[in-house]
Amino acid sequence: MPRVLIADKLSPAAIEIFKQRGVDADVKTGLSKDELLKIIGDYDGLAVRSATKADKDVIAAAKNMKVIGRAGIGVDNVDIPAATAAGIVVMNTPFGNSITTAEHAIAMMFALARQLPAADVSTQAGKWEKNRFMGVEVYAKTLGLIGAGNIGSIVADRALGLKMKVVAYDPFLSPERAVELGVEKVELDELLARADFITLHTPLTDKTRNILSAENLAKAKKGVKIINCARGGLVDETALRKLLDEGHIGGAAFDVFVEEPAKANVLFGAENFIATPHLGASTNEAQENVALQVAEQMSDYLLTGAVTNALNSPSVTAEEAPRLAPFIALAGKLGVFAGQMVDYGVAAIDIAYEGEVSKLNAKPLTAAALAGVLRPMLGDAVNMVSAPAVAKERGITLSESHQEDSPIYESLIRITVTTEKGKRSFAGSVLAGTPRVVEVKGMDLDAPFGPTMLYVNNEDKPGFIGALGIMLAEAGVNIATFNLGRVSAGDDAIALVGVDQVPSEALMTNIQALPHVKEARTLRF
Repeated sequence: MPRVLIADKLSPAAIEIFKQRGVDADVKTGLSKDELLKIIGDYDGLAVRSATKADKDVIAAAKNMKVIGRAGIGVDNVDIPAATAAGIVVMNTPFGNSITTAEHAIAMMFALARQLPAADVSTQAGKWEKNRFMGVEVYAKTLGLIGAGNIGSIVADRALGLKMKVVAYDPFLSPERAVELGVEKVELDELLARADFITLHTPLTDKTRNILSAENLAKAKKGVKIINCARGGLVDETALRKLLDEGHIGGAAFDVFVEEPAKANVLFGAENFIATPHLGASTNEAQENVALQVAEQMSDYLLTGAVTNALNSPSVTAEEAPRLAPFIALAGKLGVFAGQMVDYGVAAIDIAYEGEVSKLNAKPLTAAALAGVLRPMLGDAVNMVSAPAVAKERGITLSESHQEDSPIYESLIRITVTTEKGKRSFAGSVLAGTPRVVEVKGMDLDAPFGPTMLYVNNEDKPGFIGALGIMLAEAGVNIATFNLGRVSAGDDAIALVGVDQVPSEALMTNIQALPHVKEARTLRF
């Protein structure tokens, strides 16, 4: 039974989901780092919110860890590169608090437009400063949306309902999607020049950090009001304070800050600045939703291999997982075959999908194949999660091709590895639910994968099979399967031999010395 450590508070309903699905869930919240390091190695999964820090030390100690689930969107408390290198899937729950966060952004916009927090303080202090708090309508104003993903699209929908004009800057927003959302897609400079309100809904990356820099804030329309309920660091806080004081920026409302908890901040005390303590996801509905989602997602992965909302691994739905499983196995074994046949640095890997498999979700198949190729060279630490990053670090070019028709097989996967010495190609198929090798060096054959196999490339001459059989028998190596392929009579040939014992180095040297043998290798799967 898989074991999951719930290190931050989740609802009882989420804990019950783990148990009902057959996952052993231990609730141990408020652990110190030292306490966490002592026990984390016993668990297959770690469920957190934002308090527990899954840093590189914790990940290094998590020897059995397969998945880290974050009940919420932000994963600043998880070292994703370290998790990826360790082959740990990192999941979040980006949709459970989407409505809640979008509603908070809209609420902040209204609070800015009508100066509600300051008016409340003034009124409850016994003042009646009706003329001081002159607001603006949001009706017919232009809302500038930076980021039009899940939350941004909900904000756009709400803003359109308020009869606002919505312009959006998002490099990944297609023209078709913009039309569907009812927004106008623009470049950032145009958004800055036109928007009466700007709201940010984008993750914090190297490209989005300080997207509202001092330079961009200066380009904004005079009097613009800025809302940030996304991530701290998207706006240059110091530059914003200066422009608030100068009156160029008409107001700002922030739920997130560069440093949190924000006990002090350069923006605090500025005229028409509103702050909330990262409340975007703080509704009962959202907290319940993300907890239930993370429990479902982690259980699915640990029990079925389904991957949902992973930040460092291809997604596989629960429906896809059973159909993909035999092809993931084929891609992985075929990759291991290719990796064991390569003695020089890999420059490029091409994976071709033919037939029905070309219509499936290829990302997990490609990740499995890539991991297979790299594992013989780099060890078992390389898996489907870490392989793409490892390949990128080493400058290996990865390419895919898809062809709906396959001349012979219903589905075929072909892996071609390019090294400084040339190319080697290997193809396989799934027959009766079992992965099989069907082509090596352009030669057709049909061989199941066995735990230990011999690969022998030889000239097709009489007596070779007998000589090989005798040599194996004399060494006490039993033949489990024997499959042959060749170009034509007397030409190049290969033998793939499944054996029950691992051949010794001396035996392999003797096989290599047989007449007409070009190459002999032991393969392990």
